[in-house]
Amino acid sequence: MSKPQLLVVEDDPGLCAQYRWAFPDCRVVIANDRRAAEAVARREAPAAVLLDLGLPPDAEGVSEGFATLEALRAAHPALPVVVATGQGQRENALRAVALGAYDFCEKPVDLAVLRTVVARALRLRELEEENRRLAAAPRSSPVQGLVTADDGMLKVCRTVERLAGVSVPVLLLGESGTGKEALARALHELGPRAKGAFVALNCAAIPETLLESELFGHERGAFTGAVKQTLGRIETANGGTLFLDEIGEMPVTLQAKLLRFLQDQTIERIGGRTPIRVDVRVVSATNQPLEEQAEAGRFRGDLLYRLNSVTVRIPPLRDRGGDVTLLARWFLARHAREFGRRLRGFDATATTAVAAHRWPGNVRELENRVRRAALMSDGPLVTAADLELEAPAEAEADLSLREARARAEREAIERALARSNGNISSAARFLGISRPTLYDLIETHGLAVAALAAPDETD
Repeated sequence: MSKPQLLVVEDDPGLCAQYRWAFPDCRVVIANDRRAAEAVARREAPAAVLLDLGLPPDAEGVSEGFATLEALRAAHPALPVVVATGQGQRENALRAVALGAYDFCEKPVDLAVLRTVVARALRLRELEEENRRLAAAPRSSPVQGLVTADDGMLKVCRTVERLAGVSVPVLLLGESGTGKEALARALHELGPRAKGAFVALNCAAIPETLLESELFGHERGAFTGAVKQTLGRIETANGGTLFLDEIGEMPVTLQAKLLRFLQDQTIERIGGRTPIRVDVRVVSATNQPLEEQAEAGRFRGDLLYRLNSVTVRIPPLRDRGGDVTLLARWFLARHAREFGRRLRGFDATATTAVAAHRWPGNVRELENRVRRAALMSDGPLVTAADLELEAPAEAEADLSLREARARAEREAIERALARSNGNISSAARFLGISRPTLYDLIETHGLAVAALAAPDETD
């Protein structure tokens, strides 16, 4: 039962026997028509499908084969389908790919080529299943909602885990969108204050005239419009954690009052005369160089020393290696479920664009782009256009020798496929290589044969 299951949809008994012999590493299941194929796919959950377009009751045509393809794709969008078409029926092959078929082979089928195509389809399904398992599995990161495989970011997570048990002030330094609030919440939820409140305040989002009242609260009648006693964010966070985001935007006049609170853990509401003792852990965050602001007199140095008992520096997304691709796939899986979309992943243009983009908005920008793409994508694969990203330009001034060779190899394959009108055998002869080798190169470079096929060109 460890062998992958291959569903063969074919009504010719001779071909069925040949396919059983050709795939000894698979459990081959036969269906002779559309109804049987739908039943087997629903009952057996095969890893891949080999589909003949000529099925009864239209064995001489293709209507029933296309109806079967559409039915299988609608019910099982992640199931790769390889279509077998009649010789010279290139239009049918391209239509099948447009309807979601993974690949196609011309009849009479070359079994060596077919084995390669089916093996790639099975490998694709295996990778997609593994991605789904990884996305659903519990994360080893101690920070809930933070997905990473980067050593630097994992070190940050371990630091946060250690700091969670002590109530010292922590300063989180990082660009906008790097996950500072998620780390602040982790400091709260992993420590002894988890049962208390986590109160966040963005110092840049509140006008200076209202910020003091937001922080410290006010008594009734303290100013015009103060019709009742109101607790501030510090008092609300008593027993828990106060997160001051964009602390660098706090007015200097208010910094002195915050410093006093950090020194003696007491506050006075605006208009009040009685000191109020509170027990609050303060976590602050900024994307600004506070040391430079302190030297320039825009931020109090003594307050900075109080806030940064421990400083945690968060790397930007562009410095986190493969995290960009990992996060993009994770966000796509999550938002596809949220919107009820059946999306298989990213196409080659999207993968290249995601890796090349600098992500100035970091993880927040990535999630927003992927969420929008998950909602707006027209096909099963998200494209660079869906992400509103441009694929890198074809010509790069600083190509390495390895990149130059890869670019030349890709261009040669594209020209050969165009000259051969998408015929793999002819393209392989042009290039002087075998068909299996050409298939491997096409996969390596992320090329789509159907998209490259074009009328014969002349020099």
